[in-house]
Amino acid sequence: MKATTIVPTGLGLLLSVLIAGCDRNPAPIEAAAEAPAVAAPTADAAEASALPAGWTRVAGQDVPQVAAAAPQLPAKLRSDDGVEVEVTDINRIVAGGDDVIAVIEALGLADKVYAAPERSATAAGRAAPKHFLFNRTTGVEGVLSLDGTLFLGNSLRRHAVLAERLRATGHAAVVIDDLQPPADKVRKVAAALGLSAQGEELAGKVQAQLDQAAAIAKDNAKRPRVIALSASGAGGLPTVAGADSAANQLITIAGGINIGEEAGVANYSQLSNEGVVAAAPEVILVTENDLRLFGGEAGLWKAYPTLKHTPAGAANRVWVMPDVELKSTSVGSGAGALALAQALAELSRG
Repeated sequence: MKATTIVPTGLGLLLSVLIAGCDRNPAPIEAAAEAPAVAAPTADAAEASALPAGWTRVAGQDVPQVAAAAPQLPAKLRSDDGVEVEVTDINRIVAGGDDVIAVIEALGLADKVYAAPERSATAAGRAAPKHFLFNRTTGVEGVLSLDGTLFLGNSLRRHAVLAERLRATGHAAVVIDDLQPPADKVRKVAAALGLSAQGEELAGKVQAQLDQAAAIAKDNAKRPRVIALSASGAGGLPTVAGADSAANQLITIAGGINIGEEAGVANYSQLSNEGVVAAAPEVILVTENDLRLFGGEAGLWKAYPTLKHTPAGAANRVWVMPDVELKSTSVGSGAGALALAQALAELSRG
């Protein structure tokens, strides 16, 4: 399965979640008229999108997949919040993020993704019949109103309490935490879908790519300094990837030094302009989707003007990666790590 560049889709009216704050009874998602799904762009069209002069697209081109198989249901597994769950129906999956959706796609079950977060970076997420704003304040009533058959969350921080409340209503809910190693996540998602054997096969392919990336990185003469930027986080302000982020895992495996981790940044958080200069990154990483949210090249430099005064900025060394390979640990992590390791190795030799 070839990785694709992310473009906005404008899928009709989005389902919105009312902010619940600390209320014990979160407000439900407001119903919205459904619109026909918009077809995802082809890989060729995505790859043809132009980047600013001197910038480079770094993307793995061999994201693993396995042959489709009939799920073996009911499936029993331990959710990452420690609860034993039995899954009996996967026909309408409410998916918490692109990391779990990418695994569903790779298992040949893309048509089972029924509801996905808005601005999804996966083809199945964009094509899902329903979309919603998904965050830590998402209410149980709102998720139930989507009429899914399985809630598949992707974060203990955001979804553990929600999953507990959904189960109390008799709804199947599994949480696959976002920060675990990619191969483990692949196995757990597959197990929830009744495809454990296929999950083992897929996880093996992902791990082989990660091992190959690590082998390339081991031979590097030096570890280039990398800053991974995001257009969101910290109340909607520009942020950098810190220690507990998928981007940090990818950069480290590929042989780079993540300056966000070095600076003690948590998850995706702000780093001062002075801190950016002091960190002296040699590579700027950004995803396709975040680049659009920044507003393109001009928006990125405006968000962090001092980047121009770093080795990466002076060299105009900006590398653009697919969201599903940089911002989440999933089935594309191995391909993304391998592509980034090769790019960092070339920079190290130079």
